[in-house]
Amino acid sequence: MSLEPLMTRDYETRPALVYERLRQTHGPVAPVDLLGVPVWLVLGYEEALEVLRNDDAWPKGLENWRAREEGRLPEDWPLAPSLDVNHVLIQGGEGYRGLRASWDAALRPFQDPRQPQAKRLKALIARDADELITLFSQGGRTGWADLSAQFSRPLPLMVASHLLGFPGSQDDDALMDMWRVLDAGPDAGPALERLLAALAELGAWKMKEPGDDFPSYLLAAHPGLSVEELSRELMMLLGMTSDHVGILISNTVVEVIGGNASARASLSAGMIRETMNQVVMQKPPLVNFVPRFPVADTRLGEYTIAAGDPVWVSVGAAHADPAFADKLCPASTISTRAHLAWGAGPRQCPARELATGVAGIGVSRLLDRLSGMELALPVDQLPWRSSPFMRGLRSLPVRYTLADTPAAPTAPAADTGFPPPPGHPPTVGRAERPRSSLWRYLAGLVRGR
Repeated sequence: MSLEPLMTRDYETRPALVYERLRQTHGPVAPVDLLGVPVWLVLGYEEALEVLRNDDAWPKGLENWRAREEGRLPEDWPLAPSLDVNHVLIQGGEGYRGLRASWDAALRPFQDPRQPQAKRLKALIARDADELITLFSQGGRTGWADLSAQFSRPLPLMVASHLLGFPGSQDDDALMDMWRVLDAGPDAGPALERLLAALAELGAWKMKEPGDDFPSYLLAAHPGLSVEELSRELMMLLGMTSDHVGILISNTVVEVIGGNASARASLSAGMIRETMNQVVMQKPPLVNFVPRFPVADTRLGEYTIAAGDPVWVSVGAAHADPAFADKLCPASTISTRAHLAWGAGPRQCPARELATGVAGIGVSRLLDRLSGMELALPVDQLPWRSSPFMRGLRSLPVRYTLADTPAAPTAPAADTGFPPPPGHPPTVGRAERPRSSLWRYLAGLVRGR
């Protein structure tokens, strides 16, 4: 059987055309070459639901991958390091249910809007967003900014720092290393080693000194976790939350100011979550889920999938499936809840409320603080970065005008390494913290303009 390579230039720039070509040739399930490894790509919406909802017939867990167990995967396969980190997103087997229940318990204080932790985090997100806007707009009332590098990507990392409860200034170095890992550049390997070491050190600290943070709550719900296991879970939270949320913020901004009428209509009606639901239908940040493996030979689409073969559900392709997409009303301000951006079934993303909340606050602060934004490039010339899992903008250049009277931040000043926003008094009785690596990077972008 001839396999078409998935990761091509066409896939990076025009994935919809790749999905449609595969659909025309193979139907709702297509055999493709993923960086040298044969996999099945699920393109159909109904087929995607069948796989995602039935965790017993289509489990996760790399131990279910027949070719891997038989030693037939290339030793230098680029995706092996990320898939071998056996955290909650990838794990299968009996241990998953207890780990997932612990994740739900550890996230509940930050996702339940009635909880004091959620209220405090919401205020901190708004403050962090204001600080980033103040930083990139310090040159005057009008200007230019790369909202991806200067806002969308750093904001979720700063929020993740609050969730993880790093002591001292350790957080920013770890955050920058997470950025390097996600970019998969030449320094990604050393950055991953430093990041895991930092998270292991953080985990060991939380075992001795628990606090009001995600690692401490996860340990309380799952006290049997080792330091190594905990560090893997923290990396999953940091990586997925930061990249997923950052892309969602950028994509929402593009749709709102780039001409998407339904997204603008939802926003004009004051429905930011509806706007984001519209966006993830067209441009989901997570385009392909991690693989699943049928426990028995199973018919799916036009093919019989052998037990233990890797099956990758493509969110982007499923949303574009005519059997699903043709039933949607593109002009409606109310979006469908049937999108698969957060998954479906028992393994739906445990942090979906948190991620949506962070993105919503970020977009809202941009629209409140900037009275005007326009793209500095035509929509079809914006540069995209694609991976087997995520698809987001490499940069989001905009021209902006500051609003006349920006709203004051809603959280008290804290020792973040950032200057207080306009109208906000400096922290009293606290020594100024040395500038963090994240701050120095962002300030350098401003100077580089």
